[in-house]
Amino acid sequence: MTTIDEIRDNFEVLDDWDDRYRYVIELGRTLEPMPEAEHSAANKVQGCVSQVWLSKRIDRGNGAPLLKYLGDSDAHIVRGLVAILLSLYSGRTPQEILSTDAIAVFDEFGFREHLTPQRSNGLRSMVERIRTDAKEALAEA
Repeated sequence: MTTIDEIRDNFEVLDDWDDRYRYVIELGRTLEPMPEAEHSAANKVQGCVSQVWLSKRIDRGNGAPLLKYLGDSDAHIVRGLVAILLSLYSGRTPQEILSTDAIAVFDEFGFREHLTPQRSNGLRSMVERIRTDAKEALAEA
């Protein structure tokens, strides 16, 4: 999986938004495949115009629990947004998730001006879902 720092570096090199969109779509193609059974109503993110699924696994190894995600969407660009989101959040502790402002990162990349309002709302819905998972994991710890 591509790290957020690699994504940030690549975005800095790509000035043209057509190239950036192509890169985001390419990132979506790198997502780990989500098993068909996980394309369930429980994993579906509400508030997205496209279909988006996020499934979580909590790894309670040694120390703090780690939230690990699989994600998918029926829209290429949204799959790419999911890939960026998972590079920020998947495999992190609830504390790390809650202290990371994904919307600020997406704004830094220039998405605020280049996403439709519906896509921006969907992105916020995905972030809220992951933040809620993190709060629940903290409450259970």
